[in-house]
Amino acid sequence: MTDAKPAQPESPKNPGSSAAGDSAAGRSSGDTIMGRAVVDRGWATKEELEKCREIQQRLPPGTKLTDVLVQKEVVTRRQLARLQKELEADRGQSAIPGYQMMRKLGAGAMATVYLAKQVSLDRLVAIKILPRKYSSDEGFITRFYKEGRAAAKLNDQHIVGALDVGQAGEHHYFVMEYVDGDTVHDRILAAKRIPEREALLLVKQVAKALKHAHEKGFIHRDIKPKNIMISKAGVAKLADLGLARAVTDREAAEAEAGKAFGTPYYISPEQARGLREITPAADIYGLGATFYHMITGRVPFEGKNPTEVMKRHLSEPLTPPDHIVPDLSQGTALIVEMMLAKDARDRYQSATQLLEDLECALTGVETVHARPSGAFMSSLAGATSPADPDAPVPVLPGSGKGLPWAMIALGALLLGSVLINAFLFFSRR
Repeated sequence: MTDAKPAQPESPKNPGSSAAGDSAAGRSSGDTIMGRAVVDRGWATKEELEKCREIQQRLPPGTKLTDVLVQKEVVTRRQLARLQKELEADRGQSAIPGYQMMRKLGAGAMATVYLAKQVSLDRLVAIKILPRKYSSDEGFITRFYKEGRAAAKLNDQHIVGALDVGQAGEHHYFVMEYVDGDTVHDRILAAKRIPEREALLLVKQVAKALKHAHEKGFIHRDIKPKNIMISKAGVAKLADLGLARAVTDREAAEAEAGKAFGTPYYISPEQARGLREITPAADIYGLGATFYHMITGRVPFEGKNPTEVMKRHLSEPLTPPDHIVPDLSQGTALIVEMMLAKDARDRYQSATQLLEDLECALTGVETVHARPSGAFMSSLAGATSPADPDAPVPVLPGSGKGLPWAMIALGALLLGSVLINAFLFFSRR
């Protein structure tokens, strides 16, 4: 959903905390929150925290846990001061009626995402909140609600579901399905490369999400590893429709013409050019770039800055994935190369076609749509071994099925010359 950051502490409203138990142990709710925050950030282990709490209980009433943590050199005063500011900022985001905010899941430039409990249905949800600095920016607010409306029109098990969107005070929020798991980005970081079959299965699920979105008339425009979530049950879900656009939205197309919307490492050439006509093929390219990253451990094109990366998407030839990882199957390599064709007309024209080839790769049969390039096929055709008994024998022009006439004439002249020389030799004797 957003860039992952260390988890934030639970608020006092979190049903998982035990206020009564804290009071009995002589701890304030503030101590509980700070203690959990210190552990969440990896500054202390649970064992170190418990030892400090035991020391706190033996000290005079009113002694703060934070004082013990500093005294035992578990944390520094500077760390605690920074943590306190973050907690105060989080408390300002918690006033959304009907929800109990629990902890921060992640934050990006456009929004912060929290784990929360929907009180009425007693279920966990994820809530995306627009930063306060954008609360008066009509452009950001419009895009924020547009994402919510787009997500609400999509109903697929491989797309993160939209539940609610609204405003509480100065906070604009978007409530969505909570996916308890990790992202493709997390898995690439952990293992560098994702095994081919696992990657095929994940891409197949995202392709199903794209098929549904495209049939509903929406283009995602920001397919990338961070936007593909994976539940603990192994279900892939496409997230973050912040850049989604209806195919028929001509007004948005005109307004965005000439601007490159997307993430540079995974952006399609037509998006990089800022073209008005952006088709579902752009999402297939983004998924192809993600697929490439999954199976090779590197992005298709790198550069010193975003502009350089996008220029390479436009003009630099792609290094085939099986040139980087030789043990990849030919089917998978061909699928990725077709997804990453620079001309949208050379890519899969629908997610349905892509799904057909993905199934072929998974079952080990020849792909239906992805084929080796014409140049490659020509080189194969011309590589017949001379020792092959079935290899055609070249025939010189004008020879028909016999020997060339020029060779016959030359032979006749040579024979005539031999006969004349022989006659002269014997006549002298």
